Amino acid sequence: MNEETHERIDDAGPFWPMLNSADWRDTAATLQLWTQIVGKVRLALSPWLNHGWHVPLYVNARGLGTSPIHAGHRVFEIDFDFVEHRLVIRTADAPDRGFRLEPMSVATFYRQVMSELAAAGIKVAINTMPNEVPDPIPFPEDEVHGSYDASATSAFRQVLVQTDRVFRLFRTAFLGKASPVQFFWGSFDLAVTRFSGRRAPPHPGGVPGLPDEVTREAYSHEVSSAGFWPGNDQHPHASFYSYAYPAPTGFAQAKIEPEAARWSTQMGEWLLPYEAVRTAADPDAALMSFLQTTYHMHARAIQTVGWSAANLRVPIGIG
Repeated sequence: MNEETHERIDDAGPFWPMLNSADWRDTAATLQLWTQIVGKVRLALSPWLNHGWHVPLYVNARGLGTSPIHAGHRVFEIDFDFVEHRLVIRTADAPDRGFRLEPMSVATFYRQVMSELAAAGIKVAINTMPNEVPDPIPFPEDEVHGSYDASATSAFRQVLVQTDRVFRLFRTAFLGKASPVQFFWGSFDLAVTRFSGRRAPPHPGGVPGLPDEVTREAYSHEVSSAGFWPGNDQHPHASFYSYAYPAPTGFAQAKIEPEAARWSTQMGEWLLPYEAVRTAADPDAALMSFLQTTYHMHARAIQTVGWSAANLRVPIGIG
């Protein structure tokens, strides 16, 4: 990590809250499904954009939101307000609509969202089968998931805000094609991805709950991707991650900073526990070091086969 990078990052330690995955696992499972319902509204009304960039949500000042969605000649937005704990549907020609976020089943949440959209004059139908979750239950039938811990959700919002801030700074150091910092509701993670511009070998697919053609289009070109994931039952630890597709030779044996980073053979990516970042003397610097060292290792490997990463690099904070 260079001196210029360190000078541009403020000490934000107090703003990285504790996030115990075990304590909010039920809320996280419910939120993942709620965000899928809202995300699928955006998906249903949006033109296709390469690599699935028309489907994510985005971190905003109060939680997560769709950004503007066009419905014919009208435009609207849907926000998860994790400050006042409300679902807000906003249009230009009528008062905001919505309802309180509180413990309720996925089926109830689905009915309320669709009812509020209809009342706002927005016609939309979505695929009601969840994606990328084990044992999916159609939204209108899911009375199993219904937890909402407002305190834990507030902490999650704060983690997303701080992560989004550092990811946006990291994104500025690349001149090539790079995704926005975006929240994928299928896998329930915040991610930013860089592209070499070259075609990648066809992805084998096999992602549970995701059509292979979608996966193959998402990974049609070489990528270096990083993100934050709050964990699940199989891996109950909030973590930052970094992976490359296709993975370069020696990626798993690379020297990655900080020392708490570990290679996961099961997931095929580098993981850095959120707790290691939160408790670091300088959380921003720890996270930025992880992002930079994983990317630089990948970039050095790619250069050997024709991608000159040096031509795509600029100082952080200068785009």
